[in-house]
Amino acid sequence: MRRREAPLSRRGSGVLLHVTSLPGGRLGQEAYEFVDWLVEAGQSWWQVLPLNPPDAFGSPYTSSSAFAGWRGLLAEPDATVSAAEVRRFTARHAYWAADWEGYAGDGALADQVRFEREWGALRAYAAEQGIHLIGDLPIYVAEDSAETAAHPNLFARDLVAGAAPDISHPEGQLWGQPVYDWRAMRREGYRWWIERFRRTLELVDVARIDHFRGFVAYWAVPLGATSPLEGRWHRGPGAALFEAVERELGHLPLIAEDLGLITPAVDRLRKQFGLLGMRIVGRGFVKRHRHRHAVAAHVEDAVVYTGTHDHPTMAGWLASASEDDRALAERDLAAAGIEGDDPEWALVRLALSSRARIAILPMQDVLGLGEEARMNHPGTVGNGNWQWRLEPGQLSAELARRLREATAESRRLASVARPALAASA
Repeated sequence: MRRREAPLSRRGSGVLLHVTSLPGGRLGQEAYEFVDWLVEAGQSWWQVLPLNPPDAFGSPYTSSSAFAGWRGLLAEPDATVSAAEVRRFTARHAYWAADWEGYAGDGALADQVRFEREWGALRAYAAEQGIHLIGDLPIYVAEDSAETAAHPNLFARDLVAGAAPDISHPEGQLWGQPVYDWRAMRREGYRWWIERFRRTLELVDVARIDHFRGFVAYWAVPLGATSPLEGRWHRGPGAALFEAVERELGHLPLIAEDLGLITPAVDRLRKQFGLLGMRIVGRGFVKRHRHRHAVAAHVEDAVVYTGTHDHPTMAGWLASASEDDRALAERDLAAAGIEGDDPEWALVRLALSSRARIAILPMQDVLGLGEEARMNHPGTVGNGNWQWRLEPGQLSAELARRLREATAESRRLASVARPALAASA
């Protein structure tokens, strides 16, 4: 499939809303109606979380497959699939289809045919309306996954993933997924990664690549250790991986999730391959992060977010922020000339005012929702994670008008001439 070019060089904006956060939590009519609402709101982008099967707690970042779409997203999970369709799908996806069937069992590939139908139709509809799709590529897979079963040689046997201690997490983080044996990956010419990028960019126009700094150096903890402090830094593949992928697939339209402990080497790798970075407005109100995330410090080759799925909503942050942090927010709003709005919407306008090329707003912040609407609390399971959904009718024409006006004010309004649509989500 020939990859469509996405307008990453053009100033624009969009909304982050995972498919599971639609009122019905699936593909189907509500997804099409959301595209229509984005058009009315003057947006150019729809960002989703990973489309792969989530773990038992609902997290799509610890998936049983790096390639398969999740059956749980299907609007018509029992739609008829012919044997010929399955054969054609298997031929197109020869690298991973048999591995997924061996892991997931009979009917697994029929579900992938259904997923390809539904997602492909939605993507085509979005493209017709001028809406481009941003996906999400987690760096790791689950310990129990089709990939670890089919390619055990590509994973380290004695290490698991984690994060180094820092100011935010002085005890570090123990994630627990298997890490890669990068020497084995290199011996195979990074074929697994080439095919993973190929698959991802068949489904979306642009992909956010999670934990980008792990490709330079990653924190790994000995298998069986109970504390992430027992880990240490290991060297990642660096430019060699991306050179191998680009030789086969061409330039990669990626957003590098360059949050956390970012060294000059991480910035160099991102810039070498022309990838956009990330800036988080909410982090810019914390003194230790201002040098990178304050709106005045933003770079143009970046995507700005009010927050991500791992952050509190803006309303949630405002409810618990210290006086010092709130003072920094007020200073930034005054410097940007933003006044006369409720606090949550003022921060949305602040994000849109950034010089970063693309602005992405979590739907919860567009709606001004509080901590009850947070998508994920990192390092926890349960706790309401991954469960937030829109209420039917929550996306109004008035909200679309308000977002469109703020988008036009920040010179991000979609440039494609499109007829106005009635809000129906």
